[in-house]
Amino acid sequence: MVKPNATLNKSALSIRLHASDNVVIARQQLIGGTLLETEQVQVQGLVPAGHKLATAGIAQGQAVIRYGQIIGFASQPIQPGQHVHTHNLAMGEFEREHSIGADAKPTDFIAEADAPSWQGIVRADGQVATRNYLGVLTSVNCSATAARAIADHFRRDTNPQALADFPNVDGVIALTHGIGCGVDPDGEALAILRRTLSGYARHPNFAAVLFVGLGCETNQIGELFAQNGLHESARLRSFTIQDSGGTRKTVERGIAMIKEMLPAANTVQRQPLPIRHITVGLQCGGSDGYSGITANPALGAAMDILVRHGGSAILSETPEIYGAEHLLTRRASPQVAEKLLARVHWWEAYCKRMGAEMNNNPSSGNKAGGLTTILEKSLGAVAKAGSTNLVDVLEYAEPVKEKGLMFMDTPGYDPVSATGQVAGGANVICFTTGRGSAYGCAPSPSLKLASNTALWKRQEEDIDINCGDIADGLASVEQVGQQIFSMILDVASGTKTKSELHGYGQNEFVPWQIGATM
Repeated sequence: MVKPNATLNKSALSIRLHASDNVVIARQQLIGGTLLETEQVQVQGLVPAGHKLATAGIAQGQAVIRYGQIIGFASQPIQPGQHVHTHNLAMGEFEREHSIGADAKPTDFIAEADAPSWQGIVRADGQVATRNYLGVLTSVNCSATAARAIADHFRRDTNPQALADFPNVDGVIALTHGIGCGVDPDGEALAILRRTLSGYARHPNFAAVLFVGLGCETNQIGELFAQNGLHESARLRSFTIQDSGGTRKTVERGIAMIKEMLPAANTVQRQPLPIRHITVGLQCGGSDGYSGITANPALGAAMDILVRHGGSAILSETPEIYGAEHLLTRRASPQVAEKLLARVHWWEAYCKRMGAEMNNNPSSGNKAGGLTTILEKSLGAVAKAGSTNLVDVLEYAEPVKEKGLMFMDTPGYDPVSATGQVAGGANVICFTTGRGSAYGCAPSPSLKLASNTALWKRQEEDIDINCGDIADGLASVEQVGQQIFSMILDVASGTKTKSELHGYGQNEFVPWQIGATM
């Protein structure tokens, strides 16, 4: 089993993750006839890097074991040394032992006096920010074009004079979406959208927010505010296109309102703050066979450090913990475990209603990278959560109220998932990838972590940290975890991520659309 503080054998051609596994992972492309000396197995045929090969004979119907856990069942007999993938590995039903609370343990907290600090922004209401944006939000898709025109006026690359006198403002961004009308006014879909938008309206990374609507949409701004306890103020204003007299007048009015908000937004100063004010949303996208060996466990090690310092971490993507939820319930109280299992059962029923299967989740890229079933993908994905107790389970976009590790119910699609996390209060996102990602987030910065060195070399302009050193035998999970934690503090203090430098974030705002469009 790979130990967090141990480096892998540089000379070995494969990686064994657990003593009970009957597959190992190829560290490089292996050709037939190659002898794996550490396993005493001869490779049969071609096995791509990051993919699995059998270390013993596996009978048809027998469980295939990785991470010491079942990832599926052999759909045909598998010989020692053969490639194990979609052609001979399939899903199957089996009982999972949840053992609720079996691994729960007290957290060894680090006193703030002994901990490093970071440079954050304290808002008037006591909330803490990692960025200082002004936001233009929309109630409905019909006002998206006007909202973007308002924000575009303040772009530093095309109109640098607009923010020249406001160096402490990170920018003006428009977060638009494709919904807000044609929905049941009392239904779940509109409730989720309103919860998401109100979470962004309250987010401390916005110094001020302007809501722009059309005027006749189902998602009325006044009702949104009333249902979610929002009130018009100097930092939260709203109006509609219909009341303003059309698009041109709307854009002019919005620009004027943002100009009025800028002086107050520019007065902020960063100051040293304890780590308990950092909340990290955990994401993985474009995962591969290395993700569960390198980037995900390294991020988990960083989250253990964060939680010990009093910070918070949000694991999400319910379809991507499917088959590994028992590892989380072992670290949870009965109440929290039941909430988690209820969300998993909801997804099972949801997929059944939609004629889908949970195993449909692994993408073509996941499979090309060596992941075969959702069970395998999920077992690697939960490693992002580290080893501390699971203290709460949240609905999509529900505000974070606890400190520590929690789970938010979201789809596995990264932009939708991260949007919910930021709405809940995440002020930093950490995103692992094995196939490559160009994702970015706003108003919360997003760090991207590569699972393998080949990706790092190929896409270094988009990736912030290379976790491939773990698979290369150059660093331990613990060492890379410390590197990630240190970079989180730097980014929270204002250092720009690669995705921020590229201007990502506005198009990646994607609220979860659920239910019928009418």
